[in-house]
Amino acid sequence: MSASEPALIGDQLRDRVQLGMPHVISRLSDLVRIPSVSWDDFDREPVQRGAEAVRELFTQTGLFDTVDVHQYEDASGRLGQPAVIAHRPPLEGYPTVLLYAHHDVQPPGDSEKWRTPIFEPTVIGDRLYGRGASDDKAGILVHLGALEALRDVLEARQVPFGLGISILIDGEEENGSRSFSRFLEEHHRELDADYIIVADSDNAAIDTPSLTVALRGNVAFNLTVRTLQHASHSGMYGGLAPDAMLATIRLLNTLWDEDGAVAVSGLHRHDAGVPEVDESQLLTEAGVIGGQFIGRGPLHSRTWFQPAITVTGIDAPNVANASNTLLPEVRVRISARVAPGQTASEYADALLQHLREHAPFGAEIEIDSLDNGDPFLVNLEGEGVQQMTAALSEAWGRETAHTGIGGSIPMISELMERFPSAEVLVTGVEDPATLAHSPNESQHLGVLRRAIEAEARFLAKYVE
Repeated sequence: MSASEPALIGDQLRDRVQLGMPHVISRLSDLVRIPSVSWDDFDREPVQRGAEAVRELFTQTGLFDTVDVHQYEDASGRLGQPAVIAHRPPLEGYPTVLLYAHHDVQPPGDSEKWRTPIFEPTVIGDRLYGRGASDDKAGILVHLGALEALRDVLEARQVPFGLGISILIDGEEENGSRSFSRFLEEHHRELDADYIIVADSDNAAIDTPSLTVALRGNVAFNLTVRTLQHASHSGMYGGLAPDAMLATIRLLNTLWDEDGAVAVSGLHRHDAGVPEVDESQLLTEAGVIGGQFIGRGPLHSRTWFQPAITVTGIDAPNVANASNTLLPEVRVRISARVAPGQTASEYADALLQHLREHAPFGAEIEIDSLDNGDPFLVNLEGEGVQQMTAALSEAWGRETAHTGIGGSIPMISELMERFPSAEVLVTGVEDPATLAHSPNESQHLGVLRRAIEAEARFLAKYVE
């Protein structure tokens, strides 16, 4: 290519992406209509249906030698959810890029809190609402739209599509990616790549692109606290026999100090600088009612580089069914975040030891469904980081922010371990108003268009 051609191909890609947006939105809407919740207590058929729909989408591009749905057991013998793997080998001298997203979604949550039907895509203004509209079915359309745009532009320019492309669309990322290792074992040859793009993260704002360079790891499990052999009348034994709710509250309260910072010995934090942030804006984005954050230190440090522990669910009688009895046991779900620099297994050991040592009133505790995922840090000097940073800035017309994310993508550490020579690039389709995992999840369509263009521009940098 001549010195003037990179700008020209960028213009062509922008026009092609814009032209294809109605079709992108239509196909994203079709995927949102599939309630592909991967959690164990939900019907598995929609997840299978989602995988088949994704397979068909990538087959229709005509770019791949193979596009298949696969399913494997995890280490415990549990059958995992179906994922889609596609592959086309590179022409000589071209790199291979692995594109990752996931087609499974979080549970719908309380339908009364949704303003639109949960699995019926609804466009309001610049946003498409529905469970999975952003996390992460939009990520699938980023890959699909970028590939189609590049394919058509290269064909018009009579330039070969020499890149090797591998696709991995996970079916249980929201359920811990517990069979993910098997996919990497069984398909190592097809998935081996020079660059890995994970389209499952956030942007600083709808008009500011971000490349995620730090992610916290995660530790999640169910905790059962048991104090009595059976339920008893609260009037007969209340104030004498320790009920499980009392023990659970007392035990959970030991996890944080009076400022709400984690108070468990052995949990590390990462020492790195963070940009300043407008506290009032962050309070508004987080929906904090009392106007006060928890924890200590710079605000971004608390979510990017410090550990966190959250109770995300409680199994106990609801108020409508509450009888006058002492509860013999209570079960809660713990979702904890691991700061970069500490392994998830070390974190889990320290947290579980704390719970056992602080169980009050002789309570028995039981742990089940333990899932771990290690944190992630990017080498900012990598060539792929530089190229993706430039591609994002070109597509957005705004300088790219290098950001940390408080959330976790557990499989990234496995990708790095299996493919140590690959550069992992974590991009995103979300923004502060996306509300991923929450009621009223939505995808900003302008962000989606620019994300597609950015990925197409990145891929185009390797077709010279």
